[in-house]
Amino acid sequence: SKQTYIYKTVQNCQLHADVYTQKGSDNKPGIIWIHGGGLIFGNRMMLPSEQIALYIEAGYTIISIDYRLAPETKLKGIIEDVQDAYIWAHSKGKELFGIDPDRLSVIGHSSGGYLALMCGFHVYPRPKAIISFYGYGDITGKWCCCPNLHYSKEALVPPEIAYQGVSGQPITGSQFTGFKDQRWLFYLFCRQQGLWKQEIIGHDFLTTPTDIIPFCPTFNITNDYPPTLLLHGDQDIDVPVEESQQMALSLK
Repeated sequence: SKQTYIYKTVQNCQLHADVYTQKGSDNKPGIIWIHGGGLIFGNRMMLPSEQIALYIEAGYTIISIDYRLAPETKLKGIIEDVQDAYIWAHSKGKELFGIDPDRLSVIGHSSGGYLALMCGFHVYPRPKAIISFYGYGDITGKWCCCPNLHYSKEALVPPEIAYQGVSGQPITGSQFTGFKDQRWLFYLFCRQQGLWKQEIIGHDFLTTPTDIIPFCPTFNITNDYPPTLLLHGDQDIDVPVEESQQMALSLK
């Protein structure tokens, strides 16, 4: 069964979590599932039904979360949402949906994989495990601030079209059901122009290259970083496979 909760409200923006449980699901381990979409689009409903079935069958309760999206909310705020979702699941999960709060793992896809990897050193108590599907651990590289070769082959999105999909208020992907294409066009524009990193972090937040290190899991691994599984296709045209390879080396 699925039940929806509000785990946080910020600036009139309600952040929801869908919780998938099985009957008699007391004291089950929990998975916090984080959607992808370049931190710009996507929502908690992107969790594939076959994965829901597999996780539930394996005895897990799934907590699929929304978070505020960029560029309306910058990276620092997005990470705070994920931290708050984790705190909420850890502190309220036993009472609300019967999970064992000491057995929480985090799974994310793409930018959700990045946010999952951030949980390795940004949430406490640390997750029991982290799984990143084609995520990234480093946003200092050229891949995220130079035009993307694959996306640049597509028709160039004019700025006036791209910014039509941007709202003045904080939003989540679930509130944007009628504008999914517009959000995608904004993401495409950012990747074509090499503006993605600038739009998600903000123009005035970072003053020196070292300011970005706290936002890079690759550079924040210590002995107590949780056990981590990295899955990545070697033909990925959005996130380079080298991102997971580099993360694996750092973990090793």
